Amino acid sequence: MDAPVIVVGAGPAGLMLAGELRLAGVAVVVLERLERRTGESRGLGFTTRTLETFDQRGILARFGDIERSTLGHFGGLPLDFGVLDGACQAAKTVPQSVTETHLEEWATGLGADIRRGWDVLSLHDDGEGVEVEVRGPGAATRTLRASWLVGCDGGRSTVRKAAGFDFPGTPATMEMFLADIKGIELKPRMIGETLPGGMVMVGPLPGGTTRIVVCERGTPPRRRESAPSFDEVAAAWQRLTGEDISAAEPVWVSAFGDAARQVTEYRRGRVLLAGDAAHIHLPAGGQGMNTGIQDAFNLGWKLASVVQGRAPLGLLDTYHTERHAVGQRLLMNTRAQGLLFLSGAEVQPLRDSLRALMEYEDVARHLAAMVTGLEITYEVGKGSHPLLGRRMPHLELAAADGTTSSTELLRPGRGVLLDLADNPRLRGRAAAWAERVDTVTARPRGAADGLHDTTALLIRPDGYVAWAAPGSHHDLPMALERWFGTP
Repeated sequence: MDAPVIVVGAGPAGLMLAGELRLAGVAVVVLERLERRTGESRGLGFTTRTLETFDQRGILARFGDIERSTLGHFGGLPLDFGVLDGACQAAKTVPQSVTETHLEEWATGLGADIRRGWDVLSLHDDGEGVEVEVRGPGAATRTLRASWLVGCDGGRSTVRKAAGFDFPGTPATMEMFLADIKGIELKPRMIGETLPGGMVMVGPLPGGTTRIVVCERGTPPRRRESAPSFDEVAAAWQRLTGEDISAAEPVWVSAFGDAARQVTEYRRGRVLLAGDAAHIHLPAGGQGMNTGIQDAFNLGWKLASVVQGRAPLGLLDTYHTERHAVGQRLLMNTRAQGLLFLSGAEVQPLRDSLRALMEYEDVARHLAAMVTGLEITYEVGKGSHPLLGRRMPHLELAAADGTTSSTELLRPGRGVLLDLADNPRLRGRAAAWAERVDTVTARPRGAADGLHDTTALLIRPDGYVAWAAPGSHHDLPMALERWFGTP
């Protein structure tokens, strides 16, 4: 084996997965077709869920001071994420290139082997491992072998096609443009402006750069081999707005469509998919990159456990079960937003009706939770505890050796049994899993939402609560064995 795991694609999902595998002690090789990062940034900022993920792994501090906001939208209709419990703030104006830089530094610092200029040509899963034919620097071809292969190689994924994944959905109906430009001032249109011929968005970026999005109805989808010219973008902008931006300096230009597709399974044999390789959609609300990072965060610890022989293959089935459902919701809400964003006057009554409904807090909360990922609840077992299957909130803790927090306890990427009632019998029942799960006795410091009368919590390495007392209908050893294998 050249490595237990080969990851194809060094975008946010691939880098997050590589870091998670290394954190668990699994060697990983990342193959990236491009010889160097382009510096282009389709994604911009990240959601509260990704903020939490980065904080749980100690990555967030690498970004320094970042602009945060509770302001968002649903299909171009203003939406205040502040209606959700707690401070639901998204990071704004962080280019994807910056996110990738920090993730790569984190992953390589943990020992990930990232190889640039390596293009995957074909693959073969023989049931015992996966052979990957690649073209490396200098055009030489060779074959690499791994126990597992994960495709994080984007919407046109070579891995997905070579492994024969079904990718049903709807094709693109139009072509749209995205460009970063300099040397011109435009009025902000942060959540988009619907015009007679389409929709435009304008947002300021650091360094005097402006991000524009141009969606002109009636433009047929095209499969381009190279980026569109800025002249095409400027012409479409003028047709929609009447404004001449041809004198601006383009930093980079890209085209995209509104296709919506999702693979029917996230694993076929020893090949798995994550991120855009598994699902493509209209980039509405910046959910794509964040969902890909969360795919990788869900998969990393599970794949590591299987590779190390600590968990059966069945644990990987929960990756598909949990994340495929999330992907379905993603496609549903981005398609709905596309109808609101991109349709003409015939949809205005629907926009007006939804805007009126969003005045009700319950409706606003529902939509905000959907697009931020805060609604996600995994099936971890029956029970009545409100945190079962949900992300563990940040909780300040007082322990015998000082103060800590639930976020800090998750930094090593291991499971955590949080004993909130100093229960020796409970700790004894978990002792057999000590190599895989850290047991911590502590008490909350101050008020703790959702923890009234809670005596213990079992938290998975990805931060989701897998068992709680009281409130779970199965006992602790059953939960430990399900998620961390037989001791």
